[in-house]
Parts: sequence; structure tokens; C-alpha cells
Amino acid sequence: MRPVRVMKVFITRRIPPEGSAALARAADCEVEQWDSDEPIPREDLEQRMADAHGLLCLLSDRIDKKLLDAAGANLKVISTMSVGVDHLALDEIKKRGIRVGYTPGVLTDATAELAVSLLLTTCRRLPEAIEEVKNGGWTSWKPLWMCGHGLSQSTVGIVGLGRIGQAIARRLKPFGVRRFLYTGRQPRPQEAAEFQAEFVSTPELAAESDFIVVACSLTPVTRGLCNKDFFQWMKKTAVFVNISRGEVVDQDDLYQALASGQIAAAGLDVTTPEPLPTNHPLLTLKNCVILPHIGSATHRTRNIMSVLAADNLLAGLRGEPMPSELKL
Repeated sequence: MRPVRVMKVFITRRIPPEGSAALARAADCEVEQWDSDEPIPREDLEQRMADAHGLLCLLSDRIDKKLLDAAGANLKVISTMSVGVDHLALDEIKKRGIRVGYTPGVLTDATAELAVSLLLTTCRRLPEAIEEVKNGGWTSWKPLWMCGHGLSQSTVGIVGLGRIGQAIARRLKPFGVRRFLYTGRQPRPQEAAEFQAEFVSTPELAAESDFIVVACSLTPVTRGLCNKDFFQWMKKTAVFVNISRGEVVDQDDLYQALASGQIAAAGLDVTTPEPLPTNHPLLTLKNCVILPHIGSATHRTRNIMSVLAADNLLAGLRGEPMPSELKL
């Protein structure tokens, strides 16, 4: 009987228990883990990656040429516990013949739920209202006090009608949204039919929407898409929500648009950088709600993501088809 070849695997953070258990059961892997909820220091990561065959990382881990050089020729598989892959140097990874696993689909529902929650929280001014209760600002019922914007009979624009964009539209439709608009690389008539969504240009979407939800991937085309021009096209009563990637938005331009009353409010689950410094100007605004990138943060979703990331890693190391492989 041939001895089992043991392969070195490194995990850059604590992951949910089901994913950890899947890797612990693998007799052909020697698993090392950075045993903390906080990121591993860069120097430590480079040292721990030496001669590793597989890496399980998170979206906050920058996997660049220097780290790949530190890992050496043994590295065959990178499995990221994320749907986004903008933290991976894909050209360099492809050049080295390294396979990449990721976790699309499994976080769609949780992220869409968070997007709707953030939209409602922002447009109905819930953080402000809670603060008024706590600081004594609630003195009586007042006809014009704490009024926000409702979804009924509104126009919602979705930037990126992919899996998550569709899931968001599906959840918003029962609120009585009158019209859905979307923009992206190309029309998606089959997916749009469910919502009677109209494919329009970016300026038209910005100008006609009462609510805008950004759910696109970060690409060279979408980087900085939501900038001064974009916010100038928007209605003064419009609400802007971003659950995609922070770099899709020019945050300086967003601050000016919010502070000047050019748009009504914004809700962000993603920022640049992450975490956002506590002295950032956006945090001084009452009409800006910022969350710490918790789109997929349900116990069930994170466990499923960790198992898929583990299964991708193990399949890649064993030369088998991955459950979810990014084709490079």
C-alpha cells in the first residue's frame, strides 16, 4: 500500500467550525492556521506560506507576486472564502498554473437581505431615530419630524443585475416598487424579465432612480464609477446604497454630495479602506449609514462558505474537479 502524500495547507484566519472540521478530517493534509480573528501580519504570512501546497484565504488577504514568490513552487491551489477575487493577483496566479477556488452563489441570499436592510435603514433614517430616542429628542409626535423616503411607487436602479442584483430586486418587488432599471456590461433580458427591469445607460439610471443599489463586481470599468458626475445626475431625494466593493465609489465625491444635499442619503456596507478610519469625514454625516462589510454575515452562510472553500482546496490539491473553480 502506497503511503499517503501529506500536503501542507495554510489558513490565514479562524474560519467557521464546519470548514475547519472538513480540513481536519483530511488525512493527506497537514493544516496550519493563523489562530486569530484578526489578520495575520504580512511578514508572518510570507514565512508561514513557505513551501505550502495550498492556501485558504479571505478577501482581506492580499495575494500578490511577493507572497507567491515566498510560497514557492509547491503552491498549487488558492481557495478564497469569498465571491470577490479582486484581492488576488490573477495574472500572476495564472502564469504559475495555480488553481483558484471561490464561493459564489452561497452568499447571495444573505447579501441581498443585508442590502434591503441597509436600504430601509438608510431611507427611513433609523439610526437617527434611535439616537433621538436615546438623547431626549423625542418630545412628541410631529407631522414633519424624522420623515424619510418610502419604496412604494418608486423607481429602483440596480448597478449590476447578477445573482445578487437579481436577489435584491426579488426582495424589493413586494414593497410596491413601480419600476426597475439596471445597467451593466450588456442587457440581460432573460434575468430582467422577472422584474420587467429596463436596461439603461448609467446616466439614465442615476437620473431616474429614487433608490440606487450598487451590486456589480469591481473591474477596471467599474472602479470609480460612482463619482462626482454620477451623484450630480441623481435626484436630490435619491438614496444611494453600495454593497459591492468600496472602490466602485469615489468617497470624496460621495461626501460632498451628501454634505451639500445633492443627494438625500447613502448606505454603505463596503468602503475604502476597510476598516474605515474612525475620523473619516463620512462618519460625521447623519445621512450616511456605514456597516463593517457584513453582507454575508449569517451563521449559516459563513459555515457554508467555509465548507465550500475547504472542499475547493482539497479537490484542487487532489487533482479533482473543484465544486466552484474560477476559470483563469
